[in-house]
Amino acid sequence: MSNRRQFFAGAASAVAGLAVSRVAMAALPEPVIQSSVDTAPPLVPNSGRPYNPVVTLNGWSLPWRMNNGVKEFHLVAEPVVREMSPGFKVNMWGYNGQSPGPTIEVVEGDRVRIFVTNRLPEHTTIHWHGQRLPNGMDGVAGINQPAIPAGKTFVYEFEARRPGTFMYHPHADEMVQMAMGMMGFWVTHPKGKHPHINEVDRDFCFLLNAFDVEPGSKTPKVATMTDFNIWSWNSRIFPGIDTLNVRLNDRVRIRVGNLTMTNHPIHLHGHEFLVTGTDGGPTPPSTRWYEVTTDVAVGQMRQIELIADEEGDWAFHCHKSHHTMNAMGHDVPTMIGVDHRGLVNKIQRVAPDYMVMGERGMADMGEMQMPIPDNTAPMMTGTGQFGPIEMGGMFSVFKVRKDQKPGDYKDPGPYKHPSGTVAYEWSGAAPAPSRASQATSAAPADATAVKPNGHKGRH
Repeated sequence: MSNRRQFFAGAASAVAGLAVSRVAMAALPEPVIQSSVDTAPPLVPNSGRPYNPVVTLNGWSLPWRMNNGVKEFHLVAEPVVREMSPGFKVNMWGYNGQSPGPTIEVVEGDRVRIFVTNRLPEHTTIHWHGQRLPNGMDGVAGINQPAIPAGKTFVYEFEARRPGTFMYHPHADEMVQMAMGMMGFWVTHPKGKHPHINEVDRDFCFLLNAFDVEPGSKTPKVATMTDFNIWSWNSRIFPGIDTLNVRLNDRVRIRVGNLTMTNHPIHLHGHEFLVTGTDGGPTPPSTRWYEVTTDVAVGQMRQIELIADEEGDWAFHCHKSHHTMNAMGHDVPTMIGVDHRGLVNKIQRVAPDYMVMGERGMADMGEMQMPIPDNTAPMMTGTGQFGPIEMGGMFSVFKVRKDQKPGDYKDPGPYKHPSGTVAYEWSGAAPAPSRASQATSAAPADATAVKPNGHKGRH
């Protein structure tokens, strides 16, 4: 929050090359820049229509100014450095000092004007993913508009016509620019009570994004299609992802957008939830059913809601196990069951730091203080009150506390379990295993294999 500067009416002088000359004003809104990776408090509106703001996980919402009834924002597309976890920094492209860029929050019916200044080394655009708007504002270079040249500023202007959960991202050199982290969240709040939209106590949002950053390097490989090794929420990886902290019995909404190259089954422990919204808007209540996992496909948004009525620290993560690891190599041999201790002594004579890995599984890697290349993250990391968590990537914790005050988003620390509610080691005699009696059959099973021969005989 310390890096956030407030808007004021007489902001910076106009940028040369303003593309939409019909916008008559003396100055652009000052661009607000944020470099902190902490989750910012909700941005309570001080002008325009009122709404209940969202909280962007490890991010923030972009302030605006009102100009003759129009809500004006200023996005700056620029190279940024994003700390993905403590000590692991990546050269990215983003908006206003961050990747992802700041969340834009508006209200249904708002007239919105967004100034986009391009400080990238190449041209760009912004596509307002999922929005209904004039065709010339849709942001596809060559179809809807000329691309925004480096050093120039364009203006997008339209009405936020329907409430929902949306995204923004480039539609110019998309493969490179999105692989470098250019994306952001957009929330349109309802202008009044909506039959399909509940009022909630806490409203979180984040984007799923992925990168290919070789250990020791600082810039993503932009030509990667499937073999990503860094799976992130809002360009943060566990344990660098903030926890989602709520009060017992809060009604909670979590909005998730997917701009990776694969789907993500998002799973919450300890609670069931309803999918209450998609890219198309709120879902009618008659179409909803309870889930504990919802799949978010490429380019999709999912909005889930639940009552946080179970106290504790509940895991919240992508259920693809490789997506809860960091900097994972794809050509690692399986060493389970291989006893290579005799070989280790010989190798250590020439490589003293050599360590045995993988013969009993990969959990040892979560505990070993094994040297890793500069500027990367351990594959399995994080420590809880009972020891190593052995996770990474798309993983966080949903923390429910009865004494968490309304509007308080601070991490309450580890959960204090009531006596007798933690799994423990059995110290008594182990019961003898019972086995079903071996089944007997009067006739042996027919296991005759007959090779197919065209359309003749059995096959």
